[in-house]
Amino acid sequence: MDKLASFYGVTIDEIVHYSNATPKAVTLEDKTAAEQVRLIAQLNDKDKSTVMNIIDTMLTKQKFQTFFEQNIAQ
Repeated sequence: MDKLASFYGVTIDEIVHYSNATPKAVTLEDKTAAEQVRLIAQLNDKDKSTVMNIIDTMLTKQKFQTFFEQNIAQ
């Protein structure tokens, strides 16, 4: 039970006394990096690909910005 509760991010009490209530929204802001990766890994393949494309785009933008600041903006 403990492993299931941990995997699904709920308490054992929530499993035992299931209320069929709508789950609360998951926010990544209050999660550790490892927990964020675990949540992303739970997405379907299309959504995982979308998240990875967004991350790649942001990293590329950051690299260009750093290059510009170090080499051109001087």
